[in-house]
Amino acid sequence: MFRKILIILGSVMGYLFISSVARAEVDAETAYIFNTFLFLVCGFLVMWMAAGFAMLESGLVTSKSVSTIAAKNIGLYSIAGIMFFFVGYNLAYGISPGGFIGTFSPWSDGSALDTGYSDGSDWFFQMVFCATTCSIVSGTLAERIKIWPFFLFAAILSGIIYPIEMGWQWGGGFLAELGFSDFAGSTLVHSAGGSAALAGAIILGARKGRFDTSGNASPMEPFASSSIPLATLGVFVLWLGWFGFNGGSQLALGSFDDSTAVATIFINTNLAACAGVMANAIVTRLIYGKTDVIQMLNGALGGLVAITAEPLAPSPELAMLIGALGGLIVVFGSSLLLKFGIDDVVGAIPVHLFAGIFGTLAVCLSTDVSLTSQIIGILAVNIFVFVISFIIWTIMKNTIGIRISAEAEEKGTDTVEVGVSAYAIRD
Repeated sequence: MFRKILIILGSVMGYLFISSVARAEVDAETAYIFNTFLFLVCGFLVMWMAAGFAMLESGLVTSKSVSTIAAKNIGLYSIAGIMFFFVGYNLAYGISPGGFIGTFSPWSDGSALDTGYSDGSDWFFQMVFCATTCSIVSGTLAERIKIWPFFLFAAILSGIIYPIEMGWQWGGGFLAELGFSDFAGSTLVHSAGGSAALAGAIILGARKGRFDTSGNASPMEPFASSSIPLATLGVFVLWLGWFGFNGGSQLALGSFDDSTAVATIFINTNLAACAGVMANAIVTRLIYGKTDVIQMLNGALGGLVAITAEPLAPSPELAMLIGALGGLIVVFGSSLLLKFGIDDVVGAIPVHLFAGIFGTLAVCLSTDVSLTSQIIGILAVNIFVFVISFIIWTIMKNTIGIRISAEAEEKGTDTVEVGVSAYAIRD
């Protein structure tokens, strides 16, 4: 009997010891290292999304505009990095509690152990989010916009517009005090980028021949995608990068709870994308009689955008429902744009603006966040970005010009804007 009691006590003590070790708090320096590691690793995954956008857009434009897409994407990433260093970061994070705008000053490293992570790792992680917002605009306006006006807009968006609205929530501004919730940026990044793209598409106009004289969309043959495999590769690269986008937004890895949360975020992010793909595969087959591969690709992105506002709280089943609805919004949102005569070459507006708004509202399905605060945040961010972008696009149109000529459009932006063809021309 005594031996059995010792065995039971030993087992209980062993269990308690193992449990305490598993949940033991690490020291401050170890937590600092793990948190910094999370920012850096997830940051370079998000940076890799720049390649994903470049490949996706290159695959969905016509073959005479692929080199221009490449130039625009590496250019906008570089511009975002420079602008976020000189002014963007402190416009977002130099904001007073409950305020509206930070300070116009360059970033400087103030790393200290008690902050919990390296300031440099935080700057890098936030910068690649900024660049993502600019990438959203690129594909919508493809095949008819001049490169340098686009670069100018990218500088304003990454240096001023995005940091201001992002600071309203992530920088502790008025939306944060209001209770608005956007975990990784369904609104702050994605719908904001979609609003900037929508303003540009309205001012720029559609590609030549995209709509007939009655406003109906023309057959797609003249606008056929240059490479579906390339677009598919782009989506898989974006999907990979999204694990950094959402997982890194946990902002910590130095504890049991944070590590578990990051794993949960990965699972929900993946499931939402999977559901977005299959929802679009099914609905396009049922409605159009064929399985639309482009809508499947954008369905993955729509699911990813939708889950981004809250990838931790939902159950896996709810994450799949949110992702599926995000994908379906892309299908019907694409048709809506065509009815209004808006030419979005890659479908970025339905993916990022429409699915982003839905995802931000869907936060209320798994948390106790107020629907009112979510609506106010969505309206504040998107109205601000759309109106300022619309003004800037209009000013540029009436001064330096933003659109290539009709003759240049016939030749292709590769010929007139960069002088390099992406593919060999065969007789």
